[in-house]
Amino acid sequence: MSTGTLLAIVIPVAVVVLLLAAGFALFTRHRSLQKRYGPEYERTVQDADSRLAAERELSAREKRHDQLDIKPLPDRLRDRYSRDWDNVQHEFVDRPQDAVHDADRLVTSLMHDRGYPTDSYDQQLKDLSVEHSRTLDHYRSAHEIDALSVSHKATTEQLRSAMVHYRALFDDLLSDDGQSRHAPA
Repeated sequence: MSTGTLLAIVIPVAVVVLLLAAGFALFTRHRSLQKRYGPEYERTVQDADSRLAAERELSAREKRHDQLDIKPLPDRLRDRYSRDWDNVQHEFVDRPQDAVHDADRLVTSLMHDRGYPTDSYDQQLKDLSVEHSRTLDHYRSAHEIDALSVSHKATTEQLRSAMVHYRALFDDLLSDDGQSRHAPA
């Protein structure tokens, strides 16, 4: 067999193998991000120009998150937050709107003490999505209701729902041991 014939066979086979390897890598990345982010993956894909752009966005979130100093809470601070949450829940009976605002502030304070930047709500969502994607929709829903309550347009049932939503993220943040997603279990 001549060298030309051999190259005519080897080069196309090598190209096919490389394309298959690249396709498998993309598929593996896609599945990994989809599993990790759950519903947040689909939301990001819908908001992006393409699936590839969405996956780049999610990877960028992970890189940013890795740069943050996310830390566990000391027991005394964890206990204080638990007591503060109990107080906010008791406040709901007499002043539901105030309780929802206080729940928002308490969740934001907890994020801050864990090491999450809290300057921008949109950035909070992105930063939280890396470790807390399963409770992120709770936070969105609670935040929307809190915004409604500012203009006195939220019903008592919506306010109650906001408290339940805030509680889901609060519990997730409070119970998180602060371990990096790359740390061994």
